[in-house]
Amino acid sequence: MAKVREKLYVTVPNLFRCPISMDVMRSPVSLCTGVTYDRSSIQRWLESGHDTCPATMQVLPSKDFIPNLTLHRLIRLWLISAAGEPSSPSESRISAASDRLRALLTGIQTDAEDFAASLSELAEFSRFSADNRRVLVSFPGFDSAIARALAGSRSRIEALENVIAVLDLVLRENGNSDSGAGERIRRSILDTREDCLAAIAFAIENGSAKLKVASVRVLEFLAGDFQSKRWIAETRGLLSQLVKLLNDGTEELNGAVLSLLASVSVTQSAKAELVRLEIIKAVSKTLQSAACSGSMAEKCLRVLAVVVTCADGRAAMGGDLSCAAAVVERLAKAGKAATEDAMAVLWSLCCLCGNEKVRDEVAKRNGVAVVLLVMQRGCEGHVRSMCVDLIKVLRKNGLPLALGLSYDTKTTHIKPC
Repeated sequence: MAKVREKLYVTVPNLFRCPISMDVMRSPVSLCTGVTYDRSSIQRWLESGHDTCPATMQVLPSKDFIPNLTLHRLIRLWLISAAGEPSSPSESRISAASDRLRALLTGIQTDAEDFAASLSELAEFSRFSADNRRVLVSFPGFDSAIARALAGSRSRIEALENVIAVLDLVLRENGNSDSGAGERIRRSILDTREDCLAAIAFAIENGSAKLKVASVRVLEFLAGDFQSKRWIAETRGLLSQLVKLLNDGTEELNGAVLSLLASVSVTQSAKAELVRLEIIKAVSKTLQSAACSGSMAEKCLRVLAVVVTCADGRAAMGGDLSCAAAVVERLAKAGKAATEDAMAVLWSLCCLCGNEKVRDEVAKRNGVAVVLLVMQRGCEGHVRSMCVDLIKVLRKNGLPLALGLSYDTKTTHIKPC
């Protein structure tokens, strides 16, 4: 494999590297000091409170920056220079690597004996460095070749491990780049979606834990619009496999699954199917676990907020009081997005459905106090309206008197009686 690395490694000119991240710049911008950085890196530097140029440490009279269009064009030309004639030793190495890549992409589109070997070598190339992955994702013909390889890997775990590893690596780093390479890959895969989605579903059902995580992440990337979300949700047996993973998966796998389920559940039929598969029971169990981290809780609340928008979801949550109890417990420490999701769940059950048992459970869990604290932290628009509605219906349970609190709905302050 050392020969593979020697043969395919791509050397990046220092001029193209961001002085902060040392990675190839995707969107080079220049400060008033004349130093160029990648936009995302310098934005993080400035937004963290610094007022100096990282390279020179000069105090910046202005934090404005301008796009370095010339350098951006040079980087783009370098990335696609494989198609040109080499004129320097550096370009010769790139050209040699491109010749091999072209051969590998040809190899993974056939059913010949070199399919597995070419795919394995391509995976090794993508794992070797971020620079390699940037070249690969922009390489002419990569999108159609990797889509065909995925479709051809159905029911072949070893091949799936390599093709999904390549997709996971390049899409996580370059899927949302300005070049549009990620969108080309997504469209190529969805053009042959029946075979490609079936192959990914097979990997999720039969692969290793690592392959399952990578497969779920690739699916979430593919779910870029309503139609693709619907296609993924309707893939035979996929939702069932994903819900099963929540019962015995690792935190990394569970987090990836929850994000995907929240993303693809865009139709009433998909939400109803999740309810039938007992997603609420699985999510409630996760929420109640002492090991459930804050980020995991946010993903659980997002799924519940999606499922509660269908009648079957509201009925199932209303019949599982532990779900509402878990939501109240997490609401007190939730971030802004998770707070909105938690409030949507409680409002749907207590106000929209008027479920008395859920109201009693929320009241017993100090629900009024928690909602008051949410309002005091600051909330606006429909979230504030939901809070006010909840206060009104929960007060009928007598809880505010028990707490010794009264609430003025014209303010966001808790006042002692």
